Amino acid sequence: MSEAPSRRTRLALSILVALVVLAVLYGLGGADWREMAQRVASLSPRTFALALALHAAIYLARAERFRVLMPVAERPRRGPLLAVTSAHNLAVYALPAKTGEATLPVYLSAACGTRAAVGIASLVISRVLDLASLSAIMAGVTLALAARPTWEAPVWTAVALSAGLAVASLACFALAVRGDRLVDLLEALARAAGLERTARGEALLRRTHELREALRLAGASARLQAAALSFVVWFLIFAFYVVLARGFGLPDSIGPLEASFGASLAVAMNLLPINSFAGLGTQEAGWVFGFGLVGVAADDALASGVGAHLVQIFDTLLFGLVGHFAMALVRRK
Repeated sequence: MSEAPSRRTRLALSILVALVVLAVLYGLGGADWREMAQRVASLSPRTFALALALHAAIYLARAERFRVLMPVAERPRRGPLLAVTSAHNLAVYALPAKTGEATLPVYLSAACGTRAAVGIASLVISRVLDLASLSAIMAGVTLALAARPTWEAPVWTAVALSAGLAVASLACFALAVRGDRLVDLLEALARAAGLERTARGEALLRRTHELREALRLAGASARLQAAALSFVVWFLIFAFYVVLARGFGLPDSIGPLEASFGASLAVAMNLLPINSFAGLGTQEAGWVFGFGLVGVAADDALASGVGAHLVQIFDTLLFGLVGHFAMALVRRK
């Protein structure tokens, strides 16, 4: 099968999965599409504008984190890098199973002249820092929720989850400090699978030295700054979801902590390489499950989740198209 039909097949399957998951959520939650449409349409222009501003701030923080994770001598200008970040995020969001991540080094090379190894290293460490900072924030949020009446599960589950997230956060931060160890792990797995006996595997292993060095240098002079930017990114992401959750009419009992926890499951579904087209269905499933743990009815959670996702899709499409246009202008120059 050629590459193009294979891509079309994966996209079709991804869209099918999204539709099936949404249908299941609709059936289990007993939602009314007309009521959902009314709730989505009820979002005020002020709330929409605030969410858009928060989304823009997320892109700025992400672009700056990519930049500080590159060697000082190879850091691109902030304008082209912001365009690349916006275009890359659209690719990540639209393509299934996180295959859009591979566009970052390509876009960086085309618009900023950045070496592929440097772009890959910046992306890898950024994603490790994402996991570290997200886990740390959610460990604190989960522990705080354990003492609140909105927590529907046994208290021990919150304590255990918080402890597990704290351990995961520390492990990810340690890995971010020595990202070159990821290459050692990949090399060991490749050799165990016998890939060095193939021509393509041998060529791949020959190129790992450059990537290992890029990962070792990624953020070496600004690791604390990159970690701080990761926390900024995630605080902004949760602020974005909290604003939309409240804007779409969730109960008054759902405060910032509850909304952050509920949205965290949707975020986790988007981080895993199992998301469907544009995260449709999978993100809503995480949203419904997360908000269900803090006492929100499934139909209310689904309606607010769909609304928040539609806003997110609009913002991502808008910034992504602007990013692609800006990259085209940069390449012409």
